[in-house]
Amino acid sequence: MSVEKRLAFSIVQFLRDQTHSDTLNSDEQESLEVAIQCLETTFKISSDDSHLAVPQSLAEIFLNSIFKVCTAGHLFQWTPSLFQEISASPEDADRAEQLKNEGNNHMKEENYSSAIECYTKAIDLDLNNAVYYCNRAAAHSKLGNFVEATNDCERAIGIDPTYSKAYGRMGLALTAMNKYTDAITYFKKALVLDPDNDTYKSNLKIAEQKLKEASSPTATGLGFDMASLINNPAFISMAASVMQNPQVQQLMSGMMSNAVGGPAAGVGGLSDISSLIEAGQQFAQQIQQQNPELIEQLRNHVRSRSFSGSAEERS
Repeated sequence: MSVEKRLAFSIVQFLRDQTHSDTLNSDEQESLEVAIQCLETTFKISSDDSHLAVPQSLAEIFLNSIFKVCTAGHLFQWTPSLFQEISASPEDADRAEQLKNEGNNHMKEENYSSAIECYTKAIDLDLNNAVYYCNRAAAHSKLGNFVEATNDCERAIGIDPTYSKAYGRMGLALTAMNKYTDAITYFKKALVLDPDNDTYKSNLKIAEQKLKEASSPTATGLGFDMASLINNPAFISMAASVMQNPQVQQLMSGMMSNAVGGPAAGVGGLSDISSLIEAGQQFAQQIQQQNPELIEQLRNHVRSRSFSGSAEERS
């Protein structure tokens, strides 16, 4: 029933927003109020049930659905005339711009969750502004929400296919998701629209290098450096737990024995290196099995620090 309640709550929010419209007369507004009361009574919800709210408004969810279905089926292209039907009033457009600026300030303060809230409110007021989606994509990327970031970039590009920044930010999100080939395509599209942008050039080289490394037979696939690893408190705690494993202790003991020239030591120390690699691999496997979520967090952390576009200004 929770899904139905969430849907009903979104419908009520939509209807309540419509009651503030200047285009409705008193009778129409009263009809909406009655509809709201009926829905709240039927589904046992109220405006205080904030836990039922979803990140996107009903109108935004509807447009996102149309965008994905229709573009996948090549039914039509997004055009200015299409968006004219959902254009914001001058008052809503002004308020949306204020919210966007507030979101930009939150981004400067690295308060990314608040930035997302501001950009979302701006989108609710003006669904036809590519900048708001693109800025929200940047905030989502900062929080590691790369799927949400790509969705926002898709909407921004659908609204304005000449918006180079949306292609650039799509490239960043795809790179973070290890989708290097797609990322390269978007960075190249961004450069077609903005050939002199050094950020796009730099990020394109990063994506190309990562694709090359991923294709290399010697690539480890771990994707993070030792400094980021050992400075993570959760990793330190987990490593201490892993070291209590008798198998790991046996591996480390054997490795240390070889290192000091024990009977297993080989000519030129090659056996020592082999033991070290074997111990390291099994240690990493133990960590991956015990806490894969932390490994993914570390990967995302390092990815987010690897892109030169991190200091890119908001629109």
